[in-house]
Amino acid sequence: MKIKNITTFLLKVPLGDQRFYSSQCAFPERNSLLVRIETDTGICGWGESGQYGPGEPVATFIETVLKPRLIGKNPLDINVLWEDMFTGIRDFGRKTTGIEAMSGIDIALWDIAGKFYDKPVYELLGGAFRKKVLGYATGCYYRGEDVLDYKKSLQNLKDEASGYIDAGFTALKIKVGLLHVKEEMERIAAIREAVGNDIILMVDANHAYNFHTAKRIGKFLEEMNVHFFEEPVVPENIHGYKTLRETLNLAIAAGENEFTRFGYLELLKNECLDIIQPNIGCAGGFTEAKRIEALASAYHVQVIPHCWGSGIALAAALQYCATIAPSPHTAFECAPENSPMIEYDKNVNPLRDSLLTETFNVNDGFVQIPDGPGLGVEINMSVLKKHLTKT
Repeated sequence: MKIKNITTFLLKVPLGDQRFYSSQCAFPERNSLLVRIETDTGICGWGESGQYGPGEPVATFIETVLKPRLIGKNPLDINVLWEDMFTGIRDFGRKTTGIEAMSGIDIALWDIAGKFYDKPVYELLGGAFRKKVLGYATGCYYRGEDVLDYKKSLQNLKDEASGYIDAGFTALKIKVGLLHVKEEMERIAAIREAVGNDIILMVDANHAYNFHTAKRIGKFLEEMNVHFFEEPVVPENIHGYKTLRETLNLAIAAGENEFTRFGYLELLKNECLDIIQPNIGCAGGFTEAKRIEALASAYHVQVIPHCWGSGIALAAALQYCATIAPSPHTAFECAPENSPMIEYDKNVNPLRDSLLTETFNVNDGFVQIPDGPGLGVEINMSVLKKHLTKT
């Protein structure tokens, strides 16, 4: 079996008045860069990359740099191909765009392997510790015509948070970092009041704070019984992460903006984090994500992957979650203390909810892991074509 062709598909869905903000930027659209690898036997695999910034640079990197290296190669030689790609771009692509491009290709290669062997990816990666994973709703962004008028939106914020709990989720991650700290505290308190004390609550700043501000709001998060504080400071602030972890009585999480095991090694050896969050579509695909997990286990740090993008990204993250060992082992695993959770972005996203021929099943807060061959999902090509902006 040989790789016959590699094609990228840039998808965009404008959100109109449903656009939202994190601390860093507006989201006026949902976008995704899908990767399809075709073989000479007719088996095709799908992957996803380019999930954070514009997809165009990643698509160009795949087309002009990686594709020529892969055409004619055996798609089942996944580790060999990963090393060939990485060493080929080491001088200019060890981070960001180059690794994102590799990630989408790696996911597609594992999808091909699963279809070839008629097994889900999790079986090829060594088996499943679980067939379902606790999902946490990600929501409570900044919405409305004036996102800075937080008082006007407080009731809507409480209703939104309560709606996720009514839908069956028992864990919720909310956004902070766009407003003054005292205003953010009011938002957080309102959400905690709305969902009650039994709900697992997590807070994500998207690296909005300097150290002393992160410490200030972190002390308040302790009072609010928050499970983890995600990306409190910028990814480069290694000392800040380490000191916050030593200072605050809650878990510090980060890693979505890191790439390959070499990047995660710096976070781990400097004792920066309680939880690392590799994104399969950015950190190096399944191949590298398993290496990152092994590295984390040596430092006794929990892995809870980050997930953002289309249904392909979610399917890949679910396959990965199946394979993550409890950390540490107990007779009955208990999420989130020692087993992974899956991030379930609850913003409007047709690229997750309509793009696949299958739907993701969420029951009692748990998301079922697809058990079909490969990623266990297939693309609805008519929906893909509807949202396609570039091939």
